[in-house]
Amino acid sequence: MSDKPRILVTRKLPDAVEARLQRDYQPMLNPDDRLYSTDEIIEMAANADAILPCHTEKFPAEVIARLPENVRAIANFSVGHDHVDLDAAKAKGIIVTNTPDVLSDATAEIAILCMLGAARRAYEGERMIRAQQWKDWSPTFMLGAQTTGKRFGVVGMGRVGQVAAKRARGFDMEVHYYNRSRLSADLECGATYHETVEDLLPHCDVLSIHCPATPQTTGLLNRERIALLPDGAIVVNTGRGGVVDDEALIEALTSGKVFAAGLDVFNGEPDHIHPKYRELDNVFLLPHLGSATVETRNGMGFRALDNLDAIFAGREPGDRIA
Repeated sequence: MSDKPRILVTRKLPDAVEARLQRDYQPMLNPDDRLYSTDEIIEMAANADAILPCHTEKFPAEVIARLPENVRAIANFSVGHDHVDLDAAKAKGIIVTNTPDVLSDATAEIAILCMLGAARRAYEGERMIRAQQWKDWSPTFMLGAQTTGKRFGVVGMGRVGQVAAKRARGFDMEVHYYNRSRLSADLECGATYHETVEDLLPHCDVLSIHCPATPQTTGLLNRERIALLPDGAIVVNTGRGGVVDDEALIEALTSGKVFAAGLDVFNGEPDHIHPKYRELDNVFLLPHLGSATVETRNGMGFRALDNLDAIFAGREPGDRIA
């Protein structure tokens, strides 16, 4: 009988990550990538020393309370941790970790893709080609919004926000940001800091959302704040869907207050996304692809395993959040 720790892995992970799991642990893998129910997770956890979940598995306080005492850790395969009640985990003595840093570049790339896709009407153009509806060229055909030299506003100047700002500077964009605290000058890189979201918004030709979903940020981009944006602004969200009030954004997209939006995350994803988004031509939509590169997903898995290695060796994990 192996004395290697037993790890419940809730989703199908990249091959390289699963190979390391099989080498160093006794993993309970999910080869069919089936979404487990809460009851199934609780049942399987009876034979697990730790759980390696993704953001698709929810661990609110009532689920944490049902976890068996043998579960020592929840090593998330994600940087976001709004799916885990950290206070409940801490009270139960369960260590919780995440995977920061490794997905910053990939997610920032998606933010720029969303910005350009929204600004240059990529969805409309791509659909037109597929439907063989493109007839000719004209000086007024499919006019979009140019981003070069415009103002790029960031809500949440953490790791991803900083990389997105760096990429935006490649388009000669002027960076403005709101963060809970001002960055040091070397991290700010000349960006203009605003003490409140309300102060930031009038300076955003493009608003890029990178803050986590918390009780304080839920519905942050509401009707009142959208009204503070310049007319014709572009909204990009690669953070969390809960930060946006869908009804307010859809209203602004319909009226033209907001020229377009590029969205990679949604309230109720994947099954209960607001249906109106699918009907609007001026929304560029992606299915939560922020970290979806081979390099990044491998890096996330290895980071989660580094944390588990530390925990089972009696060391403090580098990415402990509870």
